[in-house]
Amino acid sequence: MSDAPRPLPRIRARGRSFLALVLSPETELDDWLRGLDAQIARSPSFFVGKPVILDLGLLSGDAEGLASFYPALLERGVRVIGIEGADPAWPALAEWDWPIAFEGGRAAGTVELPDEDAAEAPGAAPAPPMSAPALIVEGPIRSGQSVLHPEGDVVVVGSVASGAEISAGGSVHVYGTLRGRAIAGMGGQTGARIFAAVMKAELLAIDGYYMIAEEIAPALHGRPAQAMLEDDTMVVRSLN
Repeated sequence: MSDAPRPLPRIRARGRSFLALVLSPETELDDWLRGLDAQIARSPSFFVGKPVILDLGLLSGDAEGLASFYPALLERGVRVIGIEGADPAWPALAEWDWPIAFEGGRAAGTVELPDEDAAEAPGAAPAPPMSAPALIVEGPIRSGQSVLHPEGDVVVVGSVASGAEISAGGSVHVYGTLRGRAIAGMGGQTGARIFAAVMKAELLAIDGYYMIAEEIAPALHGRPAQAMLEDDTMVVRSLN
């Protein structure tokens, strides 16, 4: 029998991207929570299984109700994986179970600000915006699956099952039946749209505004339709 040490196993690692929602509560936290309750009542599954980053940048350390705010989110099933925009030394946060910070995340659809000096230079022409190529998915997206493409459009050559989700920095195009959730304009692209050959979506969202199935006009259910923002309101129009 050989006494030679066995070679150590090779450790394999793979990257995986997840979409984290960012909640930015404002002052009058009681009112903000009531608004959150109304949204949860309209779409009970919206936060289910979703990791959430809590951005407290709009609050001060002495905001009324801050001490009990984090426990209130947990009671509502909001899964907070990180907190930013606040100092853990704030007295109101002393009893918070502060999550371990995640590093390496980036905002979807980052907007590049123009260089001030270049803008003032005579004859300087603005550079055309860079558009990312669309992500094309051949075939159906099954229940429980998710597709994330924060830099551009997502095109599905097939159907999207109930319980599946598509998230895009640009627009979403479904050349089949859309039964699951479609999220477009993740990085603030208010002009993004959601197109479906057969509209039966559980949830539609653009730039943080959303609409659940019950709010889609019955006349458009099962028809070719598109969703868009008009005056900060989600609307669904026929494609015929």
